[in-house]
Amino acid sequence: MAPDGEEQDAYILGVNEPVDKFTGKIMAIVHRKDDIEEKWVVVPDGMMFSKDEIRQQIYFQEQYFDSEIVM
Repeated sequence: MAPDGEEQDAYILGVNEPVDKFTGKIMAIVHRKDDIEEKWVVVPDGMMFSKDEIRQQIYFQEQYFDSEIVM
């Protein structure tokens, strides 16, 4: 559970279709300095992304927060 009392949110990278369930590995955490939530970055096993690649893919949402990517 996340600090807001809801289930943990995650960005799933490396999958380009909707999924109901996903098993992968957490490769980074998006720490929001201006929110109580953190977001996990989850990818398929064997796949890697750089901080810049992650930043580009999550910008659509994180542009509204003061966040940093922790790997």
